[in-house]
Amino acid sequence: MKAGIVGLPNVGKSTLFNCLSDSKAQSENFPFCTIDPNISIINVPDLRLDHLKEIVDPEKLIPTTVKIVDIAGLVKGASKGEGLGNKFLSNIRETDAILHVLRCFDDPNIVHVDGRVDPVNDKEIVQYELQLKDLEIVNKRLEKLKKTLRSGNDDSKKEILILEKIKNNLENSIINKDDFNEDDYLTFIKPLELITFKPVLYVCNVSENDLLNDNEYVTKVKEFASKENAEVILISAKIESEINELDSLEEKKIFLEDIGMQEPGSSKLIRSTYKLLNLHTFFTAGKKEVRAWTVGIGQNAYDAAGQIHSDFQKGFICSEVISYNDYINNGSEIKSKEAGKMRLEGKDYIVEDGDIMHFRFNI
Repeated sequence: MKAGIVGLPNVGKSTLFNCLSDSKAQSENFPFCTIDPNISIINVPDLRLDHLKEIVDPEKLIPTTVKIVDIAGLVKGASKGEGLGNKFLSNIRETDAILHVLRCFDDPNIVHVDGRVDPVNDKEIVQYELQLKDLEIVNKRLEKLKKTLRSGNDDSKKEILILEKIKNNLENSIINKDDFNEDDYLTFIKPLELITFKPVLYVCNVSENDLLNDNEYVTKVKEFASKENAEVILISAKIESEINELDSLEEKKIFLEDIGMQEPGSSKLIRSTYKLLNLHTFFTAGKKEVRAWTVGIGQNAYDAAGQIHSDFQKGFICSEVISYNDYINNGSEIKSKEAGKMRLEGKDYIVEDGDIMHFRFNI
């Protein structure tokens, strides 16, 4: 699972990516600075790991991760190959969620590809190009289906009806994923990797002065995001870059306190990205290591066992489960057991965020 950072050229994508990953993706004041996508596997900040570490005192502490991709900027006409259009759009199709960075600050020294700051217009340019690309994909699939359609093939007929509806929606700039049930989505829509069906998080790149209070640009972004049921996060790529340059945790803490922040904006963005990908965390806790593991929201204990090792899944007997709060409140695994807070759960148990799990298996 990976999320792609997208937006118009020169809105702060690569600067933000560098802050998230502590990498050194090229970041300069000119369009198309990023050509090939930069990819980084990023630790997900989670204070629960630190609390478990205090109790267990393990040899190792291992966080869970999320993969983020910095993708080349997009311009008008990208769906027809303008700029780095086709390359950009193919890279987005390979992601599972989109972090759409919008410029929400004024600075005459930083070039805007359209010559003016207007995040609503910026969003519409990107959205329009994504719709055109999806329309192209749907049309190609429809053309192939209609050529090979055999009378009596109900699946093909159903797929055509669904794709015709998507085509009509795209032509009318309607993005409504709720028009389709889960089975139809998984069977007919997901294999096409349509970009407009991917979940989106809007990232407003603001100045330091606007981090704690919405400016007029952010207000406009929140207006259209609320209609899409999308989350909006404020972040200052410039401030994040300055934090990234500091060497010690103490220096970073003092810097954050001076500007009225409790943590870097990048930490909140990583956690929101993790949630956007429909992921959450379970833990294993022992003397050798305390480790965070990733599992999809709604997945079961059998799926979680497979995240650790295929043998755990193959020989699954049951899972011992303690909720995070019970573990912390009781102060250890043994005391949680004594308090009756450990449960034995089967394959179908739906994993809750923060569960501490131990799997019994037999091969």
